[in-house]
Amino acid sequence: MDERLWAEIDEKEPIPAHIHERMEEMRRHKKLVIEDRYIKRPTMIEGIRKAGEINTGVLDEVASKIHAGMTTQDIDNIVAEYTAAHDAICAPLHFEGYPKSVCTSINEEVCHGIPSRLRRLHDGDIINVDCTTIKDGYYADASRMFCIGDVSPARKKLVEETKKCLEIGIAAAQPWTPIGDIGAAIAKYAHSLGYSVVRELGGHGVGLEFHEDPFVSHIAKKGTGMILVPGMVITIEPMINAGKAAVEIDPYNEWTIYTKDRRDSAQWEHTILITETGNEILTY
Repeated sequence: MDERLWAEIDEKEPIPAHIHERMEEMRRHKKLVIEDRYIKRPTMIEGIRKAGEINTGVLDEVASKIHAGMTTQDIDNIVAEYTAAHDAICAPLHFEGYPKSVCTSINEEVCHGIPSRLRRLHDGDIINVDCTTIKDGYYADASRMFCIGDVSPARKKLVEETKKCLEIGIAAAQPWTPIGDIGAAIAKYAHSLGYSVVRELGGHGVGLEFHEDPFVSHIAKKGTGMILVPGMVITIEPMINAGKAAVEIDPYNEWTIYTKDRRDSAQWEHTILITETGNEILTY
């Protein structure tokens, strides 16, 4: 967001006094508290919510059309066309050189799969479609898993349980609690099923930029990390592997992340707002 616009909103809509006082008290007690600039104000939240509505609509559009035989470029086209029709922008396109409008990650691809006219969806595949939308300068980010045709029980379970991991993480994201509680809850559940959790990648702050502080680990120690303050907007997006946690990057495109053992991976992502009473899902 433009610094001048941010300053104008900050002046008109300061952080509520009772929240700011508690933030300062926690800082005095050496708690890790985010910078004031990352606490979203009502105007900002409304902007992020509108971006989230379009982002959710994009994924709904993909859900209505995805099928075996189509290419991942077809998915990219759906995302680009829907987003443009709603006077919004696909955030991934040209971000740090990324060449497409969405990420499409199949089976052993953990994330950042690049759409291609040469990559077709086959019966039995699982795919993550990760979409980030910019509307009037505000960002919203979410991803969903899709099962293509007749998917094996093992793959179906991985997809379903990864969504459960996301839900558990969201339930742990409560105001004035440490962010490590999110990862601790997710990892405990994933490990109980024999799955592993990707460490190198995680959720993040979002809203005024594509990626903001804080980093949201999906494997952490309960009671540790930054305090979740009402007004923070973050993504929770656990990447759960059927095999080991180790990952590696494609040496050719330098974007796509794979499981090192080439076993399946799944991911779900929501953008949430931390509120004074819990949290609110802004896009899913």
